[in-house]
Amino acid sequence: MYSKIWLSKPHFETDDLDYFKTTMESNWISTVGPNIASFERSIEDVFNKNLKAVALNSGTSAIHLALKMLHIGAGDEVICQTFTFCATVNPILYCGATPIFIESEQETWNMCPVFLEEAIKDRLKINKKPKAIIVVDSYGMPAKWDELLEISNRYEIPIIEDSAEAFGSEYKGRLCGSFGNYSILSFNGNKIITTSSGGALLCKDEQDKERAIYLSTQAKTTSSLYGEVGFNYRMSNVLASLGIEQLKVLNKRIEQRRDNHTKYHSLVSDLKGVKLQQENSSDFYSNFWLNCIITNNPKISKSALIDEFTKHHIEVRPLWFPLHLQDYLKGSLYYGDNFSETLFEKGLCLPSSSNLTNEEFNRIGDVFNSFKK
Repeated sequence: MYSKIWLSKPHFETDDLDYFKTTMESNWISTVGPNIASFERSIEDVFNKNLKAVALNSGTSAIHLALKMLHIGAGDEVICQTFTFCATVNPILYCGATPIFIESEQETWNMCPVFLEEAIKDRLKINKKPKAIIVVDSYGMPAKWDELLEISNRYEIPIIEDSAEAFGSEYKGRLCGSFGNYSILSFNGNKIITTSSGGALLCKDEQDKERAIYLSTQAKTTSSLYGEVGFNYRMSNVLASLGIEQLKVLNKRIEQRRDNHTKYHSLVSDLKGVKLQQENSSDFYSNFWLNCIITNNPKISKSALIDEFTKHHIEVRPLWFPLHLQDYLKGSLYYGDNFSETLFEKGLCLPSSSNLTNEEFNRIGDVFNSFKK
C-alpha cells in the first residue's frame, strides 16, 4: 500500500523542532514572550524593514483587523475577489459590511481591473462609494498590481492585499504583501512556511502596528481596564518559535516549489487540452504555492482526474468555487463574466509540497500517463 501524497504538507527540519522544544521548556507558551517580537522583526527583514508586521493567530484574523483599522462597519460596502477562499470574505461579514464580488481576469486568475472599475463607477452613481478593496494573490500568482493600484489611487479606495498564499512571490521585483494599504500573510499548516496556525498583518508604520497589537490583545489598556471591543488574535510565543526557524528557509522552500512547477510542466506538456498555470510574463514571479491545471479535454476531465488520483492515494482538489455562488452569499452584487465558474469546472490543484520526492512525482506521472493510452 502506497503512503498518501498530500496536496501541501508541512515541511519541518531538525532546527525547527529543537527551537520549539527550547521554547516549551522556557514556559513562555502564551501570547506573550520574546519569540513574538523576534518573529515580527524577521518578517520585517524580509521586506527590508519597509513594513511593520503584527504576528496573529491566523490570516483570517489579519483581514478582520485590517478592516477594523480602516473603520469598516455596518452599512459599508467592501469590494472582494470572488475567486478565493471563504476566509477572504468572511471578515467583511464580521464587520456587518456588505461584500461586492469582482471576477478574475484570465492571465493571473486574480481580480480583473476592468470589472473592478466598472463596479466602482456603478456604486458611485448611487453615492455608495466602497470603503475598501480586497485583492488576492491566488495560489501564489501576483495580481496585476500596476493596474489595480492605479484604480485604487484614482478613486481613493484603500486596498487590503490578501497575500496568504503568495509569501515570497513578486510583481516587477516587488514582494507580494507590500502592495496593499494593509496586507496579510498566512502561516497555516499548508502554506509555504508554517507556524501550525498563524498569520500576520503588514502595516505601513509603527503607529498602525501599535494600534493593531492593541486591538489583537483585547484592547487592554492596563491590567484590568479595556478601551474598546478588542480581539484575542495575537500569535502565541510557542508558534512564533516555529516561524523564526521556518523563515530561515523561505527562499529554499520557494525554490523547491518552483522546481515542482518545472517538473509538472514536463509531465503535462504533451497532454492535449491540459494547461498548467504559468507566469504571464517576466513581471510575474510566483512561489507556485500550489500548481494548478485547467483541462479542456473531455477524455481527461476534472472528475476523471480526481477519481484516478484518489484511487492512487494522491490528494488533489478543485480550484476555488466562486464566492458569489456560495449559498450564504447568493444575492450579493457581482461584476464579471463567469470566468471563475469555468476555473472551478475545469481546474485542479496538484500536490505541491516542498518535500515531494522523486518517487512521489513518478506516481503522479503514472496517473497522467494513464490518460495518454
